Amino acid sequence: MRETERESTQRAVEATPSLDRVFDLLSNRRRRYALYTLYEQSDGVATIDELTDRICAFDRQFTPSETTATDDLQQLVRTELQHVHLPKLADAGVLEQDQRTETVRYWSQPTLEEWLEHAYHKEQRS
Repeated sequence: MRETERESTQRAVEATPSLDRVFDLLSNRRRRYALYTLYEQSDGVATIDELTDRICAFDRQFTPSETTATDDLQQLVRTELQHVHLPKLADAGVLEQDQRTETVRYWSQPTLEEWLEHAYHKEQRS
């Protein structure tokens, strides 16, 4: 995971989410993969295409037993991102999505990041 601190221009989520909310957000592997990718960005910004590519790479790394054609997986992941995962993260105040430019900006949330880093390291060992 990224080692640098976020710039001061980023807004932090005002309220600390409950553990139930944090675990709900982290309960889906593709949503975790999107958060891993956004958290690794120095500015917290990624395009939908970048997120889709990274999530597909994580899928192949962490769940190699699934055999879905690359194009089918890309389309499935992109659709899930746009209609399920990104809206859920936006509703939680963790990110903003710009539909026009197809970019996503992650907003720092220390409680979420603590558990996100833990999940990342656990998945790396699996």
